[in-house]
Amino acid sequence: MAETTPPKEESFMSHLVELRNRVVKSLIVVLVLFGVCFYFSGDILKFLSLPLYEALPKGTRPIFTDQAGAFFTLTKVAFLSALLFSLPWVLYQAWAFVAPGLYDHEKRFAVPLIFSSVFFLVVGISFAYYFVLPAAYKFFISFAAQTGAETLQDLQKYWDFTLSIFFGFGLTFEVPVVEMLLVKMGIVTTQQLRDARRYVIVGAFVVAAVLTPPDVLSQFMLAIPLILLYELGIIMAGFIKTRSRAPDAAPEPAAEAEKS
Repeated sequence: MAETTPPKEESFMSHLVELRNRVVKSLIVVLVLFGVCFYFSGDILKFLSLPLYEALPKGTRPIFTDQAGAFFTLTKVAFLSALLFSLPWVLYQAWAFVAPGLYDHEKRFAVPLIFSSVFFLVVGISFAYYFVLPAAYKFFISFAAQTGAETLQDLQKYWDFTLSIFFGFGLTFEVPVVEMLLVKMGIVTTQQLRDARRYVIVGAFVVAAVLTPPDVLSQFMLAIPLILLYELGIIMAGFIKTRSRAPDAAPEPAAEAEKS
């Protein structure tokens, strides 16, 4: 008598195989894009260094103080650029893996959540690049100019600093996404988010003081958008909670009170 594989075990193995295939497809795209980005890594780094070039005194250029600094910096730039460019594909693979097990109302929530997370990440990085970095470096270099000393900037340290700024702003700009997720999971309500405004305002300036350079302008350039994003998150959370509710789920009491 032939042995038969239990249905549950067979289903579990099929999920593992599919997960492996999704991961492999994602890694292939990341590696291909890494090769492309590494080829153009010099041009990418020049573009990312424009805020520094514009802030430096005329006739000066950034330097590398380590003989291997250029190689490691270009490798980091290529790898992180490949991750960013491949993010839509990676998220699609993750979505294709989990979508068959979701209900329709959960799919209606997951799709805008994925798109909005990528959107706010790109907006946060762009905001840091076009506004925060130029203001921060002009602020720092202006003090060196007052002393009459020559300013030399290590490009490797610039990239490490830029990466931390990108990470901080990209992460903090995800506040609306976090609010939508918390409301959808029932951890908080939109009314509770409104009641926490005073604490959020204080917290925004604390976070800005930690993540930004030690100048008031940079701190305000993070704190003010963070507060506005929090308000936007309240609106988006209320909207998506209504649109993605299960067919047999009752509306929130707070929502009913607002309608009446």
